[in-house]
Amino acid sequence: MKKTPLYEHHLALGGKIIDFGGWAMPVQYTNVIEEHQTTRMKAGLFDICHMGEIEIKGPQAFDLLQWVLSRNIVEQAVGQIKLSVITNEHGGIIDDLTVYKFNRDHYMMVTNAGTKDKDLSWVAKQKEIKGFSDVQITDISDQTGKLDIQGPLSQMILQHITVDDLVPLRYYHTMNTRVMNFPAIVSRSGYTGEDGFEIYANSEKIACIWNTLLEIGADFGLKPVGLGARDTLRLEAGMMLYGNDMDETITPLDVVYGWVTDLEKDFVGSTALRKLKEGSLRRKLVGFEMEERGIARHGYKVFKEGREIGEVTSGTFTPTLQKAVGLAFVPISYSEPGTEIFVQIRNHHARARVVGLPFYKRKKQQ
Repeated sequence: MKKTPLYEHHLALGGKIIDFGGWAMPVQYTNVIEEHQTTRMKAGLFDICHMGEIEIKGPQAFDLLQWVLSRNIVEQAVGQIKLSVITNEHGGIIDDLTVYKFNRDHYMMVTNAGTKDKDLSWVAKQKEIKGFSDVQITDISDQTGKLDIQGPLSQMILQHITVDDLVPLRYYHTMNTRVMNFPAIVSRSGYTGEDGFEIYANSEKIACIWNTLLEIGADFGLKPVGLGARDTLRLEAGMMLYGNDMDETITPLDVVYGWVTDLEKDFVGSTALRKLKEGSLRRKLVGFEMEERGIARHGYKVFKEGREIGEVTSGTFTPTLQKAVGLAFVPISYSEPGTEIFVQIRNHHARARVVGLPFYKRKKQQ
């Protein structure tokens, strides 16, 4: 398995290591519920060094990204982050990712760990197809370390070692700054539904930042958090996981990514998606809450009136809401909030109800 620069630090902290898409990653340090609640109430620190970073630079950087991304980035400002998807010719999702704009000719795509190589090859292929000779694509993943600090006290903790004031940094915006006097990129973003930050620095310096944040944050209740709580946090926030909730057989119109898909512009897969929207959309990814005992898991079948109609893609018992929730594909006709459905849990069809997303939404600070 591949190891992040923090592997030995996870072992020293008692992290339970699992194989996550070929990476040796901590699933938990104490237990999932404690780490989840710590992030919601105080702050959690996550090793995200396994994710991919791809730099797109040059006079045609915008043209290439506008072609490969479903999102229209014409109005993306310098210092702004855009969530988008990359689709294939049939509209299937190759990856969901964020795009950072540093200046007119300089962008960075942050990809899922398991799709980085695929994304890199796809973007390079599209560059050749379109004849964009004045753009450079560089995989900077190995030299880039990435941490996420998430939770209501994250700003207070991170500010102790960050040169620039974090208060003015808006959601889904980024700044070039110094963290512990190391050059770093800090963005106000994350995958938990809480206020928080993503920190990018040289991979050789990231362990120093990790250890210092844990030391400073100890007085504020900061704890390291593994992949287990990362999954329950993102699901409460209604966020999807690539490989579970979507893949290349699923389009952004099937899931909750219609809003990042601009069919008024041309991009790879736009023609197929326009046809799909014109009348052949048959399924939708919905949120649901269990109304009977039982936890729905990935792959469980969904029924209506005794007939199988869909499948669960993600499911858990949420520590914050104290209820079992999940995501599932169902026919469009059963996708309205309030619709009663049934999930097969072992030999029982347990009653559930379609609800709007997200399941959890943090209260804005006054």
